[in-house]
Amino acid sequence: MEPIRLLLVDDEEQFRNAIARRLKKRGLVAEQAGSGEECLSILKQRPMDVVVLDVKMPGINGIETLTQIKKRYPQTEVILLTGHATTSDGVEGIKAGAFDYLTKPIELEHLAGKITQAQEKILRRVEKEKEAQFRAKMEQQMIATERLASLGTLASGVAHEINNPLAIIKESVGWMQLILKKEELADMPRRKDFEKAINKIASSIERAKRITHQLLGFVKKHDAVFCETSLKVLVDEAVELVHRQAINKNIEIIQKIEPNLDNLWSEPYQIRQVLINLLTNAIHATGSGGSITIALKNAGDQINMTLCDTGVGIPAENLKKIFEPFFSTKAPGEGTGLGLFVTRGIIEKLGGKIEVKSKVGHGTAFHVTLPKHHNIKEGLGENKNICSDALEQIKGENTL
Repeated sequence: MEPIRLLLVDDEEQFRNAIARRLKKRGLVAEQAGSGEECLSILKQRPMDVVVLDVKMPGINGIETLTQIKKRYPQTEVILLTGHATTSDGVEGIKAGAFDYLTKPIELEHLAGKITQAQEKILRRVEKEKEAQFRAKMEQQMIATERLASLGTLASGVAHEINNPLAIIKESVGWMQLILKKEELADMPRRKDFEKAINKIASSIERAKRITHQLLGFVKKHDAVFCETSLKVLVDEAVELVHRQAINKNIEIIQKIEPNLDNLWSEPYQIRQVLINLLTNAIHATGSGGSITIALKNAGDQINMTLCDTGVGIPAENLKKIFEPFFSTKAPGEGTGLGLFVTRGIIEKLGGKIEVKSKVGHGTAFHVTLPKHHNIKEGLGENKNICSDALEQIKGENTL
């Protein structure tokens, strides 16, 4: 049990000192205040678990002080001390939220017992709050698990039922585009309208393919390729992949990388996907002339990465939803609602953590923590031999 934070408030200094000494012998160390004003000043500086408060004091009396304590610090328990002739003050204090009241002269064992009971009440309340938080978290995990199960079933069907007709439609669109380029159709009526319609079909095909690939990319189990990985190199590659989008919007991407940044023992494919997802979202959220900053630094046995933008920001009511599957604030047709869902899944699978802070009109910051040495399951050692090939393949893809 943590030591109790105890404050003894009474305008009679001799009485306070005597009580404090006797409580200390019983393992209860108390701070002291000589008035209600001093009591409130101490509470403003540091929290207390229990306040033993005399009712009759000059200035702000005990009842008024109690009212202020319960208003400002509702978690603090207050035990009132009253005279035999003023027990009505104690009853009034109970109604105002006091834990209990004792009459003077007090029995020290009785006071010590009440202080212990007040602390036990606080501990029970804390445990209930933790239990409620745990239940809420478990409910969220159960919902996420059910969604994942549904997502896996959906993805398997999507791969076979949608990708095949998409390929046929794409082939037909290509055939129509070739026909429209023929000289005999140069003067075809409303040719521009036909080209515009065909281009819309082509872009919709690409969007549908992107959705199916993201779905499959999350639920499909890939062979893990763990190896020594330079996060700086992966950041450079990801920035290179999105630089055209950034240039088109006149967005500056700034890198702040700690010198001698340590390497990770992790999965480069997955980390690069995380970087691309976060950068793409940041570019979409940032207006023309804005900036995106990526910072990397060592943090003990971890590496901290922060990616922040000067974009529109995320409303507070959406911050808890952005990692949910299919949740998107983008306009219809511009986002699948899977990018951040996939990103969090990858980071957690790699033993890391992702957090977000945002303010509407002031931008958004994603904080990612990755372990330098992720715990690799037995049987993955054979991947060491193909690590260099994996990294070379990533570099090769970037030159396409």
